[in-house]
Amino acid sequence: MNTIAAEPLLDTTEVINRYKDMVYGIALTHTRNRSDAEDVFQDVFLVYHRKQPPCGDEERLKAWLITTTLYCAKQLITSSWRRKVVLLHEYPTEASSEEGFHFRTDEQDSVFSALQELPRAYRTVLHLFYFEDMPLAQIALALDIKLGTVKARLSRGRSLMRDRLKGEYFYA
Repeated sequence: MNTIAAEPLLDTTEVINRYKDMVYGIALTHTRNRSDAEDVFQDVFLVYHRKQPPCGDEERLKAWLITTTLYCAKQLITSSWRRKVVLLHEYPTEASSEEGFHFRTDEQDSVFSALQELPRAYRTVLHLFYFEDMPLAQIALALDIKLGTVKARLSRGRSLMRDRLKGEYFYA
């Protein structure tokens, strides 16, 4: 008789506690707005709770959460509501705008603002590498891209960040 051991499922609360900063950080980096990032955060963990995906190990779980966060952020940003609704007031697009969201230092605010100006592919790789301390191979696995692509995006993203921060923190 061939029996397959069931994968131990993590409690949703445990997953939220363990990965809340990563999911929120990625969501904030991609939505550029605190309230939208909170919506994406809730959507990701709601999907996790409903589907209870059998991830097996921590790397696969992280990859699933990253992919789901990117998908939810993209869905929110490209939703038909956003294309069709005209707001009566200016909608804040910067995470550090009027909402009072700021990092500990002005330098961190400037770096985050410059990061938000980058194309999505570079933002994702830079965020995962610098903010989540993920190794390049794990980023490639999580984003389902080749290791060489991760290296190229990291290099180009660094170059773009350097150009944006020139005069503030980098001197050419």
